Amino acid sequence: MLQPYRTILTRPGALAFSSAGVVARLPMSMVAIGIVLMISGLQGSYALAGQVAAAHVVAHAICAPQLARLVDRHGQARVMRPAITFAAASLAALVAVASVGGPTPLLFLTAALSGAGAGSIGALVRARWSHTLDDPREVHTAYSLESALDELVFVVGPIVVTLLATSVAPQAGLVLPVVALLVGGLVFLAQRGTEPPTALQDTRGGYLDVLRSGGMVVLVVVFIAMGAIFGATDVATVAFAEEQGRKGAAGFVLAVFALGSLVSGLGYGARHWSGPLWRRFTVTVLALAVGVSLFFVVDTLVTLALVMFVTGFAIAPSLITGNGLVQQLAPPGRLTEGLTWVSTALGVGVAIGASVGGALIDQGGARGGFLVVAGAAVAAVVATLAGSRTLRRGTGAGRAAADAATQAA
Repeated sequence: MLQPYRTILTRPGALAFSSAGVVARLPMSMVAIGIVLMISGLQGSYALAGQVAAAHVVAHAICAPQLARLVDRHGQARVMRPAITFAAASLAALVAVASVGGPTPLLFLTAALSGAGAGSIGALVRARWSHTLDDPREVHTAYSLESALDELVFVVGPIVVTLLATSVAPQAGLVLPVVALLVGGLVFLAQRGTEPPTALQDTRGGYLDVLRSGGMVVLVVVFIAMGAIFGATDVATVAFAEEQGRKGAAGFVLAVFALGSLVSGLGYGARHWSGPLWRRFTVTVLALAVGVSLFFVVDTLVTLALVMFVTGFAIAPSLITGNGLVQQLAPPGRLTEGLTWVSTALGVGVAIGASVGGALIDQGGARGGFLVVAGAAVAAVVATLAGSRTLRRGTGAGRAAADAATQAA
């Protein structure tokens, strides 16, 4: 099963940039839950914690596509070196403000600034794979590997941040993301040999040009709903663990969720599938929705973890197929931007889920958060089914356009 992964990782520079990319995107699994644990621990409010986390994620969602567009025009290192340095400094400032009991507006400001400069490391890594590999089957394997590594990040990150926040200090969980973003990001960007060239095509179009494709709009809407599932799950799991008298176990339960996805992602990527991407995407989103709808009926941490593990098997395939669809739907020369749009759409959903879930948890406990999870699952299903025909038409047109561009070149 691992042979396809060995093959792609033997390409010059591939192991180095993929490994550095894993370190650089550790913060994506740590910052949101780290903010929730820090603010709820220091000020006792899940609503405020969810809102501050949402400020970080929303700022990221607004700014990351713009950074990606600049990356496609000017290159990864030139744009992202100053951006991630700024993001790491802003996240450190958030920790400092919270530690000294600073004013609430300053919490929101530093959280937003830290999200604004972070960009999408996952999109940068996948763009390098698309530049390095020519065989579509190898690109599928590479995207599957990165999705599995994303889940590895989500296995390790919540455990580490929860342990630090609950056993050392509430703000300790955000120290590691600062270091990982700065060190991992700079090491990744220093590898110029595998950096994709700037686009030959004119990429100076408008900020929303990538969304002229109806298929891309469908993906963004579905990914927002999926993100809301994950965001509400994060805060609801923390609250549920606290109700059970074991708040420190929340990270382990969330890691089990990601572990199921990690296992399925590796298996999914080792096989070459013949069915159309849009159909596989629809099936995996439906499977994810069915699984998470069971969260709010569990009554112990053990049963929650078991349901999460099984449900996790639908996560990686849905993300892999979604990113694969972007390759077929994004305009020529705008791949990084297209990948970033779906990544940040996921982040917007996380912010919505965390914020709404946190507010309902303050009112009615963890059950309120799990109801948000179920509602987001329904939204994901409706958007996917309603847009399946658009995805099917869009991927056909995207393949034809790509072939025409290749022939013209």
